Amino acid sequence: MHRDVLVAGVGMIPFSKPGAHAPYPEMAAVATRAALADAGIGYDDVQQAYVGYVYGDSTAGQRALYDVGMTGIPIVNVNNNCSTGSTALFLARQAVASGAADCVLALGFEHMSPGALGEVFRDRPSPFERFENAASDLVGDVDVPLALRYFGGAGLAHMREFGTQLSTFARIRAKASRHAANNPLALFRTPVTEDEVMNAPVLWPGVMTRLMACPPTCGAAAAVICSPAFADRHGLRAPVRIRAQAMTTDRPATFEARDMREVVGFGMARDAARQVYEAAGIGPEDLDVIELHDCFAQNELITYEALGLCPVGGAEQFICDGDNTYGGKFVTNPSGGLLSKGHPLGATGLAQCFELTHQLRGTADKRQVEGARLALQHNLGLGGACVVTLYERL
Repeated sequence: MHRDVLVAGVGMIPFSKPGAHAPYPEMAAVATRAALADAGIGYDDVQQAYVGYVYGDSTAGQRALYDVGMTGIPIVNVNNNCSTGSTALFLARQAVASGAADCVLALGFEHMSPGALGEVFRDRPSPFERFENAASDLVGDVDVPLALRYFGGAGLAHMREFGTQLSTFARIRAKASRHAANNPLALFRTPVTEDEVMNAPVLWPGVMTRLMACPPTCGAAAAVICSPAFADRHGLRAPVRIRAQAMTTDRPATFEARDMREVVGFGMARDAARQVYEAAGIGPEDLDVIELHDCFAQNELITYEALGLCPVGGAEQFICDGDNTYGGKFVTNPSGGLLSKGHPLGATGLAQCFELTHQLRGTADKRQVEGARLALQHNLGLGGACVVTLYERL
C-alpha cells in the first residue's frame, strides 16, 4: 500500500441519551450528508462504503445508506465491538491505499438501550468467555456489570501496583467535562469538579463512581476519505491525511500475564501505537493532540502509558502535572471524550476522526489546540481489537 489517503470530509450529529434520538437510518443519513457536504462531493462519487454498528440486524448498513442514495456500490457491514467505527475507517483506508477505490465512505452509528452493556445471544458460546474467566480469577465475582468489572479491575491493578489514588481518576473525569463544555456536540457539557466525581454514586467501593464511567449513547458520525488524485480531479481541499494506521488483536499475554490491564487491551494498544510510530518515523513526544478511548476514567489513565505518553507507572504524575490538557505536554480528548461526549459504540471511532480532523484544519473553535500538526486516535474494543491512527496536517 503506497498511496496517500486523505480525509476529504467529516460529519457528526450531537450524541444523545437512549430514547431521545431519531431512528438509526435518520441519524446515519444526517451524518453522512454532513460528511459529503463537508467534502464537497455527492454520494454518486462514493465508490465503496463501510458501515459500523454493534447493536442491529444484518444489513442495517444498507438500510442506513439507502436514504442517502442507492447507487449499487459495495456496502460492507462492520461489527468489532467498541472499535467498530475505527475498524470501518481502517477498511476504508485500506481500499483507498491499495488502489481498489479512490473515494470511500466510513460510517458508524448506534441505537443503544439504557443501562450497562450486555450480551444479546445467550444460547451460544460467549466471545467474552475467556475474558470472564480471567476477570473472575483476578478480581473475583464482583457484583457489577461486565465492562465495569473489566476496566475497574484494570484500574484497581494500577492502584495496587503504583499506589494510584482514586482521586486521580476523578481528575480525568473533571478534565473531560471542562473540555466538553466547549463542544456543542457533546452529551454532557456541564463542568464537574474532582470532588463532585468522588461524591457521585458509588459503583464499586474504592474503585469507581458513576461519573468515572461513560454513558450509553446514541448517535452517528461519518468520514469521506479519498486519494490525492481524486481530490485533485474534484478540486477538493483536503489538508488532512492519514499518515499511519495499525489494527491489533489480542495475544496470549491478554490472559497469560494475569493482569487486568492486559485483559482490557493494554498490550493491543501498545503494539498498535508502536507500529504507527515506526511507520511514521515519529515518537509520542511529537504528538500535539490525542483522542483516546476513555470508556472509563481508569482506561484513560492506563492508555496514557500504553501509548507512551508517559512511563509505565508514571500516569498519576502525568495527570497531576497537567500534561494531559491545554498548557501541558499533550491535549487528550479535547472533545470531552467518551466520558462527556458519549459513546455510541459504532460511531465512536468516527467521532474521534471528526474531532481530530477539525483540530488539524484549525476549525475546532474554542477547543482548538494551537498549531496542531500531528494527531493520534486510539479506539479499543474488548474481545478484542484496537485501532490507532495518526493524522497529519498537510
